[in-house]
Amino acid sequence: MDSWLPISAKSHFSLANIPFGIISTSAASQPRVAVAIGDYALDLDCLARHQGFSQCTALEQAHLDIFSDASLNRFASLGRALHRDVRQYIQSLLRVDTPFPALLRDNSELRNKALILSQQITNHLPMTIGDYTDFFAGRNHAQTVGALFRGPDNALNPNYNHLPVAYHGRASSVVVSGTPLHRPKGQVMPPGAPAPVFKPCSRLDIELELGMFIARPNELGQPIAVDDADDYIFGYVLMNDWSARDIQAWEYVPLGPFNAKNFGTTISPWVVLADATEPFKTTGLPNDTNLQQYLKESNKENIVDFNLEVALCTEDGDSTVITRTSSKNLLWSWPQMIAHHTISGCNLRTGDLLGSGTISGLEERTQGSLLEQTRGGKSPIKLHGGHERIFVNDNDTIVMTGYAGTTKSGLVGFGECRGKILPCV
Repeated sequence: MDSWLPISAKSHFSLANIPFGIISTSAASQPRVAVAIGDYALDLDCLARHQGFSQCTALEQAHLDIFSDASLNRFASLGRALHRDVRQYIQSLLRVDTPFPALLRDNSELRNKALILSQQITNHLPMTIGDYTDFFAGRNHAQTVGALFRGPDNALNPNYNHLPVAYHGRASSVVVSGTPLHRPKGQVMPPGAPAPVFKPCSRLDIELELGMFIARPNELGQPIAVDDADDYIFGYVLMNDWSARDIQAWEYVPLGPFNAKNFGTTISPWVVLADATEPFKTTGLPNDTNLQQYLKESNKENIVDFNLEVALCTEDGDSTVITRTSSKNLLWSWPQMIAHHTISGCNLRTGDLLGSGTISGLEERTQGSLLEQTRGGKSPIKLHGGHERIFVNDNDTIVMTGYAGTTKSGLVGFGECRGKILPCV
């Protein structure tokens, strides 16, 4: 699809995408709903107030106030069929051959109000997140890290190929891209020491993940069938689930990570809707285990294939790409994660965030964590300009990007998931 709005072929926000987010500007500080398109954000609240949705038959006029909300929760709760219709309608407004030229393309006054350059907006957290569950679906990561700590023969725990392993994270410290985080402090047990010490984390790591937002809830006690789970997916973001490895090593037995993870998780600001990812679905990592019936999918192509990249930027401007991999390096699909999450009767809610777990390949520079790349801290990564890293230093910035598609068909991407680590407070 071609647009009347100039869009670079390299833009993550082509007409094939139309991701949703929450923005504000210096001229209008109230956060509201927008979509990203090329180098612009299209202010949907402004569009709605100027009759821009007058030809969108799927969206009742009574619902137009959802675009003035400071989160996407109400829009998400209306369901995938409506998300699909609204996305297609916005695409129709922006197409070069739009059937509604007077509503935006030929309305210069509204274009000047509703189309805002990306440099002039502030992005906000796109959803109000009630709960956050982090899965461990990247088997290559689990295999490599397990081998580091337990040896190759015991790398994967016995349950790994039978169910999607997960833990509950801290929703309140999920932050939008660009929000700096302070290096955490905690208890650490130094090798050979008789007792733990309290100190700043010295093994601060990254975790390259995808995040997925739940669209609509299920009732308490009513599991979601794996073949119905797609209808509960709102969309996807990039995620950096920061990890304090030395704190985690001491605290995680027997209940899992706590302070090592709760200090911050960074997500990209634009939610790529589930329908935008349909052309890029494929199979994930093979699993020869005979699964329980509730995890058996009719559709085997339920993993989304995004090209993912991680760059480490030092304080003096040295930027080095340290990871290139694909999100198809997952053992479990999102429908399987949803089915497993709810098989107990657990009720998911609109805005709940699910993380994929660290996405890694097995080859050098395809791993999604520094723990893997440095072999547990034994082999520093060499950066441009002569720098080296074992883990993240103070004032380092991590930039994650990801996209699917081609420059010919239009890229479907997230933009940036950017986070800087500040010294301890």
